[in-house]
Amino acid sequence: MSSTVEITVLYFAALREQAGKEQEKIHVADGCTAAALYEQLSQQYRFTLPQERVRAAVNHAFADWLQPLAANDIVAFIPPVAGG
Repeated sequence: MSSTVEITVLYFAALREQAGKEQEKIHVADGCTAAALYEQLSQQYRFTLPQERVRAAVNHAFADWLQPLAANDIVAFIPPVAGG
């Protein structure tokens, strides 16, 4: 039996538009990685950006996609920013 932890997910730019929200609190399996979370959210919200084009940040610092997430982490998925 695996336990779950609550994390906060922040969405920016195109991902915010596709999710329809700026942030949300969700429960994930303890030890879930940023990569697994992005995959789950991509299916849920039909994100059009592949993981390779997005950066993950955990607690306001860029993070490895395979970093396990812990209770109360703040996870942000940051798409490429268009310049102009």
